[in-house]
Amino acid sequence: MKIYGVTGWKNNGKTGLMERLVAEFCTRGLTVSTIKHAHHAADVDQPGTDSYRHRQAGASEVVLASAGRIAIMQELRGQPEPPLAELLARLNPADLVLVEGYKREPHPKVEAHRQAAGTELIAARDVSIRAVASDTPLDLDRPVFDLNDTAAIADFIRAELDL
Repeated sequence: MKIYGVTGWKNNGKTGLMERLVAEFCTRGLTVSTIKHAHHAADVDQPGTDSYRHRQAGASEVVLASAGRIAIMQELRGQPEPPLAELLARLNPADLVLVEGYKREPHPKVEAHRQAAGTELIAARDVSIRAVASDTPLDLDRPVFDLNDTAAIADFIRAELDL
């Protein structure tokens, strides 16, 4: 599997860029999986559902299966968060895995940047960031794309990964 990341500070357009890139690569005929890092408690399950009740009762893993979707929920219950490499190993094969977040991991990334967010560029000190997608022109030592030019960003990633 080929892996490429989208990173950046909060409110800089990471999720929107991820969404557009997934759609773009799928349109190009690739199978795409994603991993999203959350810095807050994430709960995809809701109180009152049977699966929620299973977890609340103490199950360490709950598989929710239907004709259209399978969800696997694993409770860490005090265990450390698994590293990205371990999460990648759990995925079914895909042409491309897009990773949102994981700023400190060494995989290649594009940084999403919005001038209005007022945050510093991570790319200035991180060589794993191979390009920046921004809503304002920047003078950098690597490619800078318009944040909304999804096709050009996808072309760059495809060339980088030889997809």
